[in-house]
Amino acid sequence: KRAASPSFEGLDDMVSRKRFREDTESSPSMTSNSMTKYNALVEDLVQELQCGCCSELVYRPVVVSPCQHFFCGSCCVLWVKNKGTNCPACRGVSTHVTSSRPLQTMLDIILRSDPSRMRTERERMQADEVYKPGQPIRIPAPREPSPEPNFNDTPDWDYARPCPHCAADNQFGWTCPQPIVDYATDSERAWHIDDGAPPGHAYCGNCESLLALQAPITTKCDFCQTSFCGISVHGRCIALPLNAQQPHDMNDLSDFVQSSEIYECFDSNFVEVEILFDYLTTRQITPKKIYRDIVLHIQAQPQGFRPLVESEVFPEIHGITLGVDEDSSALRTRICRHCAADILLWGLRGWWVREREVAIQKGLLQRRPDCEAGSSCSRQKDL
Repeated sequence: KRAASPSFEGLDDMVSRKRFREDTESSPSMTSNSMTKYNALVEDLVQELQCGCCSELVYRPVVVSPCQHFFCGSCCVLWVKNKGTNCPACRGVSTHVTSSRPLQTMLDIILRSDPSRMRTERERMQADEVYKPGQPIRIPAPREPSPEPNFNDTPDWDYARPCPHCAADNQFGWTCPQPIVDYATDSERAWHIDDGAPPGHAYCGNCESLLALQAPITTKCDFCQTSFCGISVHGRCIALPLNAQQPHDMNDLSDFVQSSEIYECFDSNFVEVEILFDYLTTRQITPKKIYRDIVLHIQAQPQGFRPLVESEVFPEIHGITLGVDEDSSALRTRICRHCAADILLWGLRGWWVREREVAIQKGLLQRRPDCEAGSSCSRQKDL
């Protein structure tokens, strides 16, 4: 019979070899070593599973084919929404984008073992507003580059071209009373662009093309005094009635949540802004609904929009020379997208004060005491 291992010499007879082996394997030094290796493995996986856009642990991953780079679903949607083309990582042409179940399984294992790596509830809600699992995504291929203009062969480059209404047989059924002379037909009478807009014409506030001021489809924003052609870009080259306009870059709640200007409206009071976002998400209140409420509130005031106009809330945001607002108390009926966004941001804080009080009375929000120091509170950024 083989002799016992020296490791068992001196052991009490009541202690079994099996028990000793288990105790040895579970010794603190060996357990510590195993945990160190485990933590290193988790850390390596977390580094490998970072989104190529936001550099955070990927959330609801999607894979771009054929390059196989992966990103958060919400990051990929925002990439496309911001006119991104091809793969955000390698700029390779993408045929399709699909959600990845293997990556999601790995993420679930990591988060179960270390929940502290999970994104905050606010971040998850914002991401879910942008992208939902299984939502189809297509990254567009880049457009063909426009040919470089040959300035030597285009002497009319510095001269105004006829607007869509200048031709007598145009498709819009209305002809300019002062048509622009085409340089190609009469270079002597052509209008040089250094002289400003030709008589009876202006530049569109969106596409910056020449338009006829008296044309039936031409509209004018009563706030920035900019004219729009109503032809080039549907929904943008037009000043709509006040209640019908869509604020610029705020098409839905996801755009609203990602706007840094919202925090500026509340003097960077992140706590109040988070409560606002939660309320809007729960009640499904859109930026356009808030804008309409603000417009109705302003119209109900004795001075209407006059304080906004006189305080120069509407800056020169268009790339053209704006008209002159000769009467700040004049009736305002039409507005462009940019001015609608300015009104929304200007009145958002007051709207929230009124909406919050109504929600408290209905039991939708809990009443909280406001800080007496207001925006000057020295502890505000410590919350």
